[in-house]
Amino acid sequence: MFLLRDDISDIARLLNSGALICYPTDTIWGIGCDATNETAIERLSELKGRTPGMGYIILVDSMEMLKQYVARIHPRVETMLAYLNRPLTVVYQPAAGLSPALLHRDGTLAIRIATDQFCQELIREFGRPIVSTAACKADEPFPPTFGAISSEILGAVDYVVKYRQDDKEPHTPSTMARLDRHNELEFIRE
Repeated sequence: MFLLRDDISDIARLLNSGALICYPTDTIWGIGCDATNETAIERLSELKGRTPGMGYIILVDSMEMLKQYVARIHPRVETMLAYLNRPLTVVYQPAAGLSPALLHRDGTLAIRIATDQFCQELIREFGRPIVSTAACKADEPFPPTFGAISSEILGAVDYVVKYRQDDKEPHTPSTMARLDRHNELEFIRE
């Protein structure tokens, strides 16, 4: 069952206050926060045990939102995103408006247009991108289902989304790609 509108509004208010959430994405369960809030991102990095410069994936709800945070989207990538039926994270040279703590040490930023209805609605209600990182410590394998998330992670976030907790089908991270120096699509993770 899909969450009621006021539940999504409550979660958006939590994100707006700097909270960390554990939530189902269009791929695996993730830990998320406001992608524009430095304090929330620092708290997330501490929880994950991540070193600076590793970068994070952020989720947006649409091509329009993506264009607000990326300096240039190659027409081939834009066409592919419009017609692709599975989640694809693309690495870009970012524009402004997001925390530098999200960037990889090479200055790039990984962004995915969420394909899941829950994620799209949450991002739309929130009005800004949300960080999406696997709901586990940096050195641990990603959890393929909600039941595989450690109690340490669940206890450290401010809110755990109820939607899709009962799903038993294992999920995997998104495919990840970037344009190489010849403007050819290079897959980093399949």
